[in-house]
Amino acid sequence: MQDRGEIRPLISEGIDRKTLATLYRRFMEVNQKRLRRVEQALGPRQHTVLQLIPLLFDVNHPLLPGYVSRQTPFGLPGFTPDSQQLFSAQALSRSFVYRRHPAGFSHQIQALYLMGSGGTIAQSDQSDLDVWVCHAPDLSTPAVAELASKCQLITDWAATQGCEAHFHLVNPASFARGDRHNQLSTEDCGSTQHYLLLDEFYRTAILIGGRFPLWWLVPDYEEPDYADYTRQLIDKRFIRQHESLDLGHVAQIPAGEYVGAGLWQLYKGIDSPYKSVLKLVLTEVYASEHPQAQCLSLDFKRAIYANRLDVDELDPYVMLYRRLERYLLGRGETDRLELIRRCLYIKADVRLSRRTGTLNWKRSLMEKLVREWQWGTRQLQQMDARSEWRVREVAQERRQLVRELTHSYRLLSHFGRSQGVINTITSRDLSLLGRRLYAAFERKAGKVEVVNPGIAPDISEDLLTVALRGDQAQPNWSLYHGTLGVAELADQPPIKRTRHLVELLAWAHRNGIADAATRFAVHPGNSDLTEFELNHLAASLQQMFALPLPALTEAALLRAAQPCQILLLINVGLDPMPGSSQKNLHLISSHTDALGYSGLRDNLIRSIDQIALNSWNELMVTRFEGEDACLLALADYLNKGRENGRLPELSARSFCRNRSAAIAERVEGLFRQAAAQVLNNPPGRFLIQVQNHFNVLEQHADGIEITELPDQDRLMRYLGSARPSYSRLALDSYALPGQDIGSILEHDVPGRIQLFYRLLPGNLAEVSVLDERGAFWRSRQPYRDERTLLLPLLRFLHSIRMRRQAGMTLESSLGEGDVLVYRVQPAGDGRPLQVEPVAVAAQGIEADYFPVQAIAQPGDGQQLSVTIFCDQSEFSQLEYGDQLFAVAARHILGRRRSLEAYPCYITDLDLSMLDQTGNLHTVQYLRYRQQLEDTLNAAVLAQRR
Repeated sequence: MQDRGEIRPLISEGIDRKTLATLYRRFMEVNQKRLRRVEQALGPRQHTVLQLIPLLFDVNHPLLPGYVSRQTPFGLPGFTPDSQQLFSAQALSRSFVYRRHPAGFSHQIQALYLMGSGGTIAQSDQSDLDVWVCHAPDLSTPAVAELASKCQLITDWAATQGCEAHFHLVNPASFARGDRHNQLSTEDCGSTQHYLLLDEFYRTAILIGGRFPLWWLVPDYEEPDYADYTRQLIDKRFIRQHESLDLGHVAQIPAGEYVGAGLWQLYKGIDSPYKSVLKLVLTEVYASEHPQAQCLSLDFKRAIYANRLDVDELDPYVMLYRRLERYLLGRGETDRLELIRRCLYIKADVRLSRRTGTLNWKRSLMEKLVREWQWGTRQLQQMDARSEWRVREVAQERRQLVRELTHSYRLLSHFGRSQGVINTITSRDLSLLGRRLYAAFERKAGKVEVVNPGIAPDISEDLLTVALRGDQAQPNWSLYHGTLGVAELADQPPIKRTRHLVELLAWAHRNGIADAATRFAVHPGNSDLTEFELNHLAASLQQMFALPLPALTEAALLRAAQPCQILLLINVGLDPMPGSSQKNLHLISSHTDALGYSGLRDNLIRSIDQIALNSWNELMVTRFEGEDACLLALADYLNKGRENGRLPELSARSFCRNRSAAIAERVEGLFRQAAAQVLNNPPGRFLIQVQNHFNVLEQHADGIEITELPDQDRLMRYLGSARPSYSRLALDSYALPGQDIGSILEHDVPGRIQLFYRLLPGNLAEVSVLDERGAFWRSRQPYRDERTLLLPLLRFLHSIRMRRQAGMTLESSLGEGDVLVYRVQPAGDGRPLQVEPVAVAAQGIEADYFPVQAIAQPGDGQQLSVTIFCDQSEFSQLEYGDQLFAVAARHILGRRRSLEAYPCYITDLDLSMLDQTGNLHTVQYLRYRQQLEDTLNAAVLAQRR
C-alpha cells in the first residue's frame, strides 16, 4: 500500500511490515508536529525543562535534578540525547558526561507521555506540563517510592525555572487491567473511568521518550478483538514487544464510566465551568450512543489510517468540537451549541478582535472556526473583553452555565438509573455532587447568590453608589456603577436591588464586586446611614469572610450544612437615640445598658442583621427588627448551637451614630453569656431584662423557648412556679439591677433549700426561699427579732425535709444538706446588696414546741378537706365544717400564756394525698402553708376582737 493512501490491514491476509512502519511514521509525524507546537508556546526556561525531562529519567546522575539514590529506577528505551539536551544538562552540571547504556541493560522507565492540552488549541501560557511516567511493571514497592521521590524533586526544580510540571506514575500492566483505586475529586477521576481516561490519552498524549502505544497499530475495526490482534502482532514478530507499550483498548465503554466521568467533570465544573462543559457534553454524546459509542480516539486513529494528517483538524479540541456540533445540530439545540462555542473560544484564549503583528497557528485555526460560526466583530469584542465583564454580563452567562451543569446532573442521574449502574459508591458520589450543586447554585430565602463561578477573572468596581430608593411603604437599597448624583439615579438601572442594606453589601462582597479598594457614594434617603458607617460595614464583611473562601470539602458535604461564622451588624442605618442627636445632646446616666439605657430604660438595639457562613460555603443573611430584635437574634444563635452541637464563631459590630462600640460589646457579651448558660450540660435558664420587662430563654426538645414576663409581678409568679426538676436560672449581667432578688438568685444551689431574709424599716422583714428545684417563694411579715422570724419557718422546712426523706433511700436522704440561711443587707457606697451566710443554731428547731400540723386531702369538687392538729388535739373539716379555723383559733389562743398578739405558724404540713407521685417540692408546700396560715390568723384576729 502507498504511503499517501488509506491503510486497512487484515491480519488474516497477512500484514506487511512496511505497512506497520508507515502507520508508525504517520502517528509519529502528527506526534512531532504537536510536540513542536508545545515547544513554541513555552518560554526559554520552560522549554529547557521539557527538553531535559527525557534525559533526567534516562540517567541517574547525582548532580542533575531528580537524583534520590543509586537505587532509583532509570533508563528510557530508544532514547539518545541530542546536542541541545546535552548542552542544557552540562549547563546544570559541567561534570556531567552522558554514557550510553550497555547492551542488555534493563530500562526501568518504559515511556514518557505529555498529557492534557499541550500542543492543542487550548494550550496557553499558564498550561502546566502533565507527564505520565510509565515504568516497568515488576518494580518493587520501594523502587516505586524512590521513583515517586525523583518525580517530586524534578517538579520542585521545574518550579524554580518558572515551569509547573506534574508527574503521574503508571504501571502499564495494572493500568491495562483497569486497576485504579483513587478517590473521585477535582484532581483525579478516581477508579470510575478507566476507558474514558484511556480514550483521552490516545487522542491527546504526546510521546516524548520511550515506547510507542501498541494501540497505534490496531485498526479501529479490530478494536473488539484487540487482545487477539496484538498477540498475533507480537507472536508473529511483526513488531518487537520491547518497542511498544500496551495500555489496552477502547472497544466498548461500560455505562458506569459515563456516570463516573460526569461526576468528575461536574465536580470541576462548579468552580471552573468553561473547562468542564465541553467534556460534560461529550460524555452526554457518548452516553446517547451507548452501547455502540464511537470514541474520539477511534476517530483520530481512523484519520491517521486514512492518511488525513492535517494537524489542525486532528487537534483534540477541534475534533471534540466537531463531534459536539454534529450532536447538538442534530437535536436542534442551537443555544447549547453557542455556549459550546464560547467555551472553546475562552479555552483557546486567542483574542481575534485585537490585531497582532504575528500570525501563529492557533490564531489561524481559531479564525477559521469563527468564520464558520459567523461571529461578528461585536461578539468577538465582547468575548475578548471577558476580563472586563461587569456583573450584568457575568450574571447572564452564569444562568446558561448553571442550566447546562444542572442539565448534565439530571441526565447523569437518569442515565445511571436507567442502565442500572448506580451502585453504592456512585450513589454516594451523586448525592455529594447534588449537595455541591445545591450549595453553589440553589436559590433560597436569605442566601447570597454567587454570580461569578469562574466566569470573569475580576468584576470588582472602583466606584459604587449605594442609595435608598422607593417610597416609605416599599423602600429598597440599590447598588449602581460609578459615582452618581441623586438626579442621575432615575436614569440608571441598578446592578442589584434588595430590601435591606446588609443583604446588598453581602452580595457585593461575596461576588467580589466590592473589595478593599472600592469607594462608595452614599444617598441615604430618610435613613441614618453615613459614609463612615457604610465603609466600616463593608470592611467588616471583608475581614470576617475573607475571599476566596476555603475549599468546600467532602467531609463538610457528608453532614448537613452547619453555620461556622456569624457576624452581627447592629442598628445598620439607624440612630438608636434620634431625639438626642437632633438636639445635639449627650445623655449622662448610670444606666448604661443598651437594653435599658438611662433613667427612661430605652432599648437602644433597634435591629440586628445576621450574616452567617455555613460549612457548605453558603452566605446567609437574616434581619431582626423592632424591640425584640436582640432576643430573636439570640434565640436563633442558640438554636444554631443546639442543633449542631457547637457554636459558630461570633463577632458583633455596630457603627451607628450613638454608643456604637458599647452596643456591639453588649450584644456580643450577652450572646456568649447566654450560650454558656442555656447550652450548658445540664442546660440552664437565662433571664434577660429588656427595659422594664423580662424574658427567660430555656432549651426544649424542639428548640429554644422564650418566656415573656411583661412586669415584675409576672416575673415573681414565674419564679415561684412548679418545675419537674432543677434547672439553674442564670441572670444576665444587667438584669434586676440593685434588687435583692437578683442577688438571691445568683446564690442558687441545686438540691438545697436556702432561706434569705432582709430586715426592712417599720419592723417588717422580707423572707425568701429558694427550694431544691430552684423555685422561689417570698413573704413580707412583721418581726420582733431574727430568731422568732426564722424559727417557725425553719421548723416547717425541717418537717418537710424529714417527711420527704422518709420516702427516699438512705443514701439519697443523706445527700440532702441542712437549710442554708443568708442575711441580705445593703453593702454601702452605692454597691449592690450583700448576701451573707448566717449560722443558725440547731437548738430550737427540733426542740419541744407547740406544734400545729395540717393535713390536706381532696374534698368535694375542687375543695380541699383540711384537718388541723394543735398539740395532739384534732380539728377536722368533717366535724366543724366552715367553723374549722375559728375553732382551731380559739384552741390556740386558749393555750397561750400571754395576751401578746403574734401570728400563728403551721409547723408541719402533710400533702401526701395530693402528691401521689412525689413531685411536689418545697415552694408548693410553702404556698399551701401560706394560704392556711392566712386563714388561721384571720380567725385568730377575729377571736381577739
